[in-house]
Amino acid sequence: MFCPRLCSLLISTIALSACAETPNTSTPAAPTGASISQPALAEQPTAAAISFESWRDAFRVKALNAGVQATRFDQAFAGIQPDAAVIDADRSQPEFTRPVWEYLDGALSAIRVRKGQALLISNKATLDAIEQRYGVDRQALVAVWGMESSFGQFIGDKSVIRSLATLAYEGRRPQFAEDQLIAALLIIQHGDIQPQRMLGSWAGAMGQTQFIPTTYNSHAVDFDGDGRRDIWNSSADALASTAHYLQASGWQRGQPWGYEVALPSGFDYAQADPEIRKPLHEWTELGVKVPPVAVRSDDRASLLLPAGHRGPAFLVFGNFRAILKYNNSSSYALAVGLLSQRFDGKGQILGAWPRDDKPLSRSERIEMQDHLLRLGYAPGASDSIIGANTRKAIRAFQQHQGWPADGYPTHELLARLRTS
Repeated sequence: MFCPRLCSLLISTIALSACAETPNTSTPAAPTGASISQPALAEQPTAAAISFESWRDAFRVKALNAGVQATRFDQAFAGIQPDAAVIDADRSQPEFTRPVWEYLDGALSAIRVRKGQALLISNKATLDAIEQRYGVDRQALVAVWGMESSFGQFIGDKSVIRSLATLAYEGRRPQFAEDQLIAALLIIQHGDIQPQRMLGSWAGAMGQTQFIPTTYNSHAVDFDGDGRRDIWNSSADALASTAHYLQASGWQRGQPWGYEVALPSGFDYAQADPEIRKPLHEWTELGVKVPPVAVRSDDRASLLLPAGHRGPAFLVFGNFRAILKYNNSSSYALAVGLLSQRFDGKGQILGAWPRDDKPLSRSERIEMQDHLLRLGYAPGASDSIIGANTRKAIRAFQQHQGWPADGYPTHELLARLRTS
């Protein structure tokens, strides 16, 4: 997925970017996922209280206790010093984010679709074998490949050891970075990659499908049979490793990730909550119009409104949730699902996006959360992240106002909060 990504916080406000020829530069995912997302930030950390050398020596003890050999550690850390660019990236707090429709415009570009279609043909034998072993649809694998690194074109050029050491020394989440750094050292010790060739994003995501080191150790596979799990240079290893991860996340071969639906007049938009999962027949009983697709009527689905009640609506199933485990962003998962369909000439969105709706800035999202808290709606921390608690608070306020309770932040909502 991209470029930098550091864990699960990003999300609902689509602080993502994608374009036809470059990887996503800020796409999301959880610490347990395959790749990582750049989170919105809370308080900026102070400078480290000890020298980098003192931190390195203390960390060396931890690494050796975790099974890293002393010679491997010393080899990997030879000449390593903190990277100021990594800290700048870690502390960046973009004021504005792209709306979901602009993100999808880039993610689903015609050139990306054509490249993916060509690679589905040229990699047919490999994809046949991966599908047979792991039961993950090839279109989804190639879609992830395209989203993460533009099909291996952009895998990152920073030393993973240096980036993670920098983040462990003075980043915002030192324990997470230390865990990833130990995992990266164990990868080197295993012989899969040399330290100087272990390259990735500033946040430590690696290879053609951007695995974090802990996920690499648990799910990377040697599919081409050369004795190394090489997700940097072997597309077979990268795709099979991704399939292994999605299989473990519950992927069901041949089942849809979801599809666009039409909602009836007067629909209760508060039903658009990822925690609400209903069998398909219950959604149809509520008046949701679904296309004829190969899915059992008792399969449980959630309703997704990525742009609120004014935008398209989607029912999403278990495979969508499997993608979320790879990268915990509904916008990313939607892009992967739609891109996988575009390869077959499908996946067109019929509903209109509210392109006149300007997303709230980071400062405005924080202000909105402050107002919700002041009014007793419990949105959680005022951190600009539109997560589950904030959406629940928005819905409650919208219901009090007699508005469609879709949980979607808008300028109209903020204006009303300011005067309430």
